[in-house]
Amino acid sequence: MKIYGIKNCDTVKKARKWLDEHGIDHHFHDVKKDGLSPEQLGQWEQKVGWERLLNRSGTTWRKLPAEVRDNISAQSAHDLMLDNPSIIKRPVVERGATISVGFNAEEWAADFLA
Repeated sequence: MKIYGIKNCDTVKKARKWLDEHGIDHHFHDVKKDGLSPEQLGQWEQKVGWERLLNRSGTTWRKLPAEVRDNISAQSAHDLMLDNPSIIKRPVVERGATISVGFNAEEWAADFLA
């Protein structure tokens, strides 16, 4: 299992703590520090959709000019996420062929402990 996120993100910290508490082995990849390839992002977009990956509730989104927010498209969202990985909803989890986005302890328990 590979967890993608930002080290200082509170949600990522909670998710990683949850995994540790449940003895689930994982590798963490910091998308800000270690980067994210266009191919990797494209795979996520194909599996879960760019709309699911784009964090519209964070400060990074709110700081964007209204013109950018109002005219977002698949291509502009892709470019935006590559240029500024802070705008990607976190964490993104790769587990085999499955991709999940975000952290919810109840959902993770059903998915990872079943």
